[in-house]
Amino acid sequence: MPYNIEGEPYTRITVDEASELHDNENYVFVDVRRPDEYIEGHVKGALFITVDQLISRIDELPDAKNLLFICAAGVRSALACEMSASMGINQERIYNIEEGTPSWIAKGYPTSTGMDT
Repeated sequence: MPYNIEGEPYTRITVDEASELHDNENYVFVDVRRPDEYIEGHVKGALFITVDQLISRIDELPDAKNLLFICAAGVRSALACEMSASMGINQERIYNIEEGTPSWIAKGYPTSTGMDT
């Protein structure tokens, strides 16, 4: 079940919970890992913006969608959540997928490789 920790400007969500939102057009997955990690495998349809590029590319995040940030283990995606909130994105739209992409892939959820979305 999605949950919040006091002081964090985002909601924590599991890979299983995120998978239920994959085809929901009100949500977009944002992969914030390095390019080499992304190429090896990522959530199908994910927007690719490394955590290092997030501030300079913040305008590429859709205004009307909830943002599901994902990395390898939930650390860089948590940082991306914090950065997004500090740049003015409403906290209610920001989610951190805690388990990360390796778990997503291992569970057989929709995945792409290379630079394909």
